[in-house]
Amino acid sequence: MRKLLFLLPGTTQKFNCGGLFAELKTIELVKQICPVEIVTYRQREPDKLFLDDILQNPPQQDKIFVVSWGFDVPKLVARLQGYPTIYHAHSAEYGFRLPARIPIVCVSRNTLGYWGQRSPHSLLYYLPNQISDEFVDRQAERTIDVLVHARKSSDYLLKQLIPALQPHCQVEIIDGFVDSLADLFNQSRVYLYDSAEYWATQGVTEGFGLQPLEAISCGCQIFSSVNHGLSDYLDPGFNCHKIAAFSTAYDVERILNVVQSASPINDLESLVTEYRTENIRSRIPVILTEINHFFDRINPSISDIPDLNYQRILQLRLLKIVKSIQKKLKR
Repeated sequence: MRKLLFLLPGTTQKFNCGGLFAELKTIELVKQICPVEIVTYRQREPDKLFLDDILQNPPQQDKIFVVSWGFDVPKLVARLQGYPTIYHAHSAEYGFRLPARIPIVCVSRNTLGYWGQRSPHSLLYYLPNQISDEFVDRQAERTIDVLVHARKSSDYLLKQLIPALQPHCQVEIIDGFVDSLADLFNQSRVYLYDSAEYWATQGVTEGFGLQPLEAISCGCQIFSSVNHGLSDYLDPGFNCHKIAAFSTAYDVERILNVVQSASPINDLESLVTEYRTENIRSRIPVILTEINHFFDRINPSISDIPDLNYQRILQLRLLKIVKSIQKKLKR
């Protein structure tokens, strides 16, 4: 196994976000399979390698760079010409394309499908994000009726739905970092999540949606949007409820019914098994073995499959039109 060099802009508090935490969890799991180091590229950190220093030396084939920070990927890929490189894809719709020499490992089937269409000649793999073992239903007393995280929430959720709920039940709003989400989820009956508006304004997709799945793992009933990566595991009517459904009054009615019934989620652990440590750990060596074999065998400058880029698509459409005209003329 080649050593993996995970590229991150930095690991200090100013870079804190769900994507960074998910990447760090993946790094810890990969460490159990092969050598790993974190390499930063925006800020120097005393205990980590820095990309500028590495690129002073000629390209080496015994290491693989892993890029993941969506908006930075095109510039990083350009700098890593000649170096074996993997893209660890969280969100989609950043607009860039990747050469077929870069395998793509996706955290959701939604993202996998996006790259299956956009980069059909690349190696593609599915490696879901990890749900830590702390996120489990502790069968504790639930003293919070409705829990909401303000970040990524829609205006509708914050300005219409929550004010309509507050006279009827206890609503707790998280607006910042908390020490233990697992504790809060275990205290809550219902968790509300509505990120479709946020991601539409960002112009990219919800890559995975960790918090709704973490909440489900703790036994919370979920009212959520079902956009992008959330559709991997959310199944309205079976393991969740669709939020922002037609009207505020209808949402309030359904949420209060769930708060009052406090019914458990059926077959909870089978839903989250796919995202637990053991399943992910079993997938990593299979994926890395194939990727290492790929870099053993290929010449990255030679690919004889036409790229499905804009020009190629236009050419194929024109050919289709010409064939259609020819068929009509033969009649």
